[in-house]
Amino acid sequence: MYLKNIFKTKILFICFSVMLIFLGSCKVLQPYKQPDMLSEEKLFRDLATSDSTNIANIPWKSLFSDTLLQNLIEEAINNNPDLQIAIARIKKAEAGLKQSRAAFFPSLNASGNASFQSNTTAVPGIPESYQFYGTSSWEADIWGRLRSTKRANLSLFLESQAFRRAVQTQLIANVADDYYALLALDSKLRVTEKTIEYRNSDVETMKLMKDNDLVTGADLVQSQANLYSAKVTIPEIKESIYETENALSVMLGRNPGPISRGSLDDQETPVDLKTGIPAQLLANRPDVQEAEYQVRYGFEMTNVARKYFYPSLTLTATGGLTSTDVSKLFNASSVFWNLMGGLTQPIFNNGLNKQRLRIAQANQEEYLIAFRQTLLKAGEEVVNAMHGYESASEKLSLRTSQIDYLEKSVDYTMELLKYTSSTNYTDVLTSEVNLLSAQLNAINDRLQQLQAVVSLYQSLGGGWNQ
Repeated sequence: MYLKNIFKTKILFICFSVMLIFLGSCKVLQPYKQPDMLSEEKLFRDLATSDSTNIANIPWKSLFSDTLLQNLIEEAINNNPDLQIAIARIKKAEAGLKQSRAAFFPSLNASGNASFQSNTTAVPGIPESYQFYGTSSWEADIWGRLRSTKRANLSLFLESQAFRRAVQTQLIANVADDYYALLALDSKLRVTEKTIEYRNSDVETMKLMKDNDLVTGADLVQSQANLYSAKVTIPEIKESIYETENALSVMLGRNPGPISRGSLDDQETPVDLKTGIPAQLLANRPDVQEAEYQVRYGFEMTNVARKYFYPSLTLTATGGLTSTDVSKLFNASSVFWNLMGGLTQPIFNNGLNKQRLRIAQANQEEYLIAFRQTLLKAGEEVVNAMHGYESASEKLSLRTSQIDYLEKSVDYTMELLKYTSSTNYTDVLTSEVNLLSAQLNAINDRLQQLQAVVSLYQSLGGGWNQ
């Protein structure tokens, strides 16, 4: 009876101790809090942001109406190597998460052995021994170290998913940018080739005028030089087309080759571009989400490092069969078991625990700074893209008038050269050079406008949520 009371007292003491440990652990566990957003009213400079309507919520197939571009984006999403690497990274993070979840369960190992020995001494020995047993060990997550590790691995898993979304968003933007660049190069090639036709005609006209003593030999030579100044740009434009096609092919996950495409004139731009409010960046932009998950990971790993200072409780159980006679191994008398509990409190560990905590805290601080930097960068990209679009649109409007007047200038100066002596070929040359430059700049303005839409769409986090 006395031994029975002692046993009950020990059980109550153990239960009470475990209860105190669990109550103490409540102070150790610290919940994660999302970092405060930066000042929203200053993140989008010079932009009214009261309307939550956001073009990032538009599916990319709706934003890009060109079916050839849609096909290229679809192909890139299916075959791009960077996106496939991002998917592999998700699988790796998922395996880490599953491993951290499995840490809550006890380990179990089975072993069996048999031993034989010859006894050459006078003392009788045990000539043979047989054992078959299992060992299980379980660590009680008293201070939440395993829980924090699991949450840290969950953050890595979510970060890997955000990384994949960021890669897809960037990929869609890159494909669209290169596609529009190809269309712009095609337009420049057509304009230059048309200009060469006009200048060929000018050379023939100048030859006739030279034969009739209406212009000098210098004028004729200048017209020929003007022709070749246009011709020499053709190889450069074709080289750019060739290189852009190759770069786009690599993004599509295919061998370098030609790209099917439409025309720059057929491209449509959204009538109304909406940026939404800065708070939506955290919900829409994958790279901002990725940076925030890194902060969460750093927070949880700091918790893990902090909990190494507290004692750990491990329970170990062993049980099985043992006998000196193999025929009696499975008898009830051969059964044995053992249950043992251990509490380990770190006292001196060569400063490892302190340095682990300091490293974790420094990593957490680094992740927080990187998060804020990513958020600032996101706001900068939004306003730059918006103003880039407005600037390109304004230039296009002015450029149209400039080209109209330059075309008239070329016609007027050429007519004056034919019928009057008040002008010379230098005036014609200047007008033609200015006209070609304006036409090429107009193509650049249109390209800037289209790419600004792509940049705004990407900077707001569009392209992945569909």
